Amino acid sequence: MSHEIRILLADDHPMVREGLRASLDGEEGISVVAAASDGQQALELAASVAPDVVLLDISMPGMNGLEAALRFRQEFPGIRVLVLTMHEDREYILKMVQSGVAGYVLKDVAADELILAVQTVYQGGTFFSSAASRILFSQFDAVTAPAASPQDGLTAREKWVLRLLAEGCGNKDIAREMEISVRTAEAYRQKIKQKLNISTSAGLIRYAIDQKLVKS
Repeated sequence: MSHEIRILLADDHPMVREGLRASLDGEEGISVVAAASDGQQALELAASVAPDVVLLDISMPGMNGLEAALRFRQEFPGIRVLVLTMHEDREYILKMVQSGVAGYVLKDVAADELILAVQTVYQGGTFFSSAASRILFSQFDAVTAPAASPQDGLTAREKWVLRLLAEGCGNKDIAREMEISVRTAEAYRQKIKQKLNISTSAGLIRYAIDQKLVKS
């Protein structure tokens, strides 16, 4: 990775911050450039240290993670926000996704999964730890494709692909699930983005939530 990923940590527990710094700073291509104890301090530091990715806790004094995520989206749209939290409540996950975060990881993940999450969101993708994904998408019908909604022009199969994309599936996973070729899966993905005028995976997830493909 040619560019070193610059990380800003935001967590109100000093031991957690130090533990994260030690884990991430030891990884090639990643550098922790600052650490904050609440959302307001994270925003102030972001203006001066220009991080690529913010690792953001939810429960913090003063400005919490949800408020901070909304502010980051408004003031620093180029910074990727990755939630790192103990909260496993589905409502928290939904609210954070709707606020524009690029991923949601529970604090009990292994270090290599956290590093993968950082690298994925930095590269423009979205990342949900396996536990967060199970919680968020627990109400999906694993067999039935969602019905088409007339207002967006998507077909039933395009809705199905959208659901799988929102779950974090790649083209190979979609191809296997729908019994189609990888090339066809990619064509579906591009068609959906064109129809919805959405260029990012995070945008597709928010759209899926808004359209009740994920029930809140």
